[in-house]
Amino acid sequence: MSAHPASPNTVLANALTYAEDVLTPRIRAQAPERVVFTVGTQINGAPHIGTSLVQSLTFAAAARVRDRFDLPVSIVFGALDNAPHEIATDPTSGHRYQRAYAQALGEDEIRGQVEKVYGPLFEALSVLTGIGYEINTYSEQQRTETYRRTWLRILPRLDAARWWLAPSTGVPHVRVPCLEPGCGWAEKYAERTRVVIEGEDCAQVYAHCLHHGPYSGIITPSVGAYLDLATLYRNLVKELSAAGDPSTLHVMVKGGDWVFGSHLVTAPSRPSASRRNRPRPGCSAHRSSPTPAPSSPSP
Repeated sequence: MSAHPASPNTVLANALTYAEDVLTPRIRAQAPERVVFTVGTQINGAPHIGTSLVQSLTFAAAARVRDRFDLPVSIVFGALDNAPHEIATDPTSGHRYQRAYAQALGEDEIRGQVEKVYGPLFEALSVLTGIGYEINTYSEQQRTETYRRTWLRILPRLDAARWWLAPSTGVPHVRVPCLEPGCGWAEKYAERTRVVIEGEDCAQVYAHCLHHGPYSGIITPSVGAYLDLATLYRNLVKELSAAGDPSTLHVMVKGGDWVFGSHLVTAPSRPSASRRNRPRPGCSAHRSSPTPAPSSPSP
């Protein structure tokens, strides 16, 4: 069992009879004791019909997996309260700043709003399918030892992944909101943010606040500043954290608006000209005309 995230390496659409078939190879290979579906949503207003549709389909898919594979299933709703609540531009430097919902409203108010807005639908879906669920905010997730320790483990190896996480700049965004009481502003694109590894279980993050200037925060597995990561960076940490328990298969559910940004990306190695032209052992070095391939009917 590999601890690394794995994705299908080909298009499966024509090979699937049912949607849940995409999970069959993983379930057969891993033999998990349970399956957990995770569906996340930015908490930046009332949900639209697309959001509710994705959440409903998550319950439906979980029910089919439970019935087909005879495995206990559950659903985790990830409420992304690190979504921007306010955005401002520093008139002097031109840097853009954001204040997330978690810092602007506080975790108690966020929890109350999430339960009020999303609770009724989730309760109805749970009753209809017999599947339990729980609501986790990003603030709660980033506070867990597993999540923070995983991020700290990634830091020394980040050079290998940074261009995949931030193809335009090569610098995955880390945001540690200002630590001054009642503030919580952070550079949106983290241009002046620096992360310094202080040890295996400690990192110091240096940043710049819109109102209070330079500041720094400590990140350790158990305590420290609020750790906000850009989307791809956050997904990497979240999925690596989940991969540590082979008894549970974690299934991440995305909405259809992710499709156009979720095409498989591969980096095939291209043989050099000398290797391409080199005769294979036991084969003649001279060229021959290729044999025409048999025609195949149009799909």
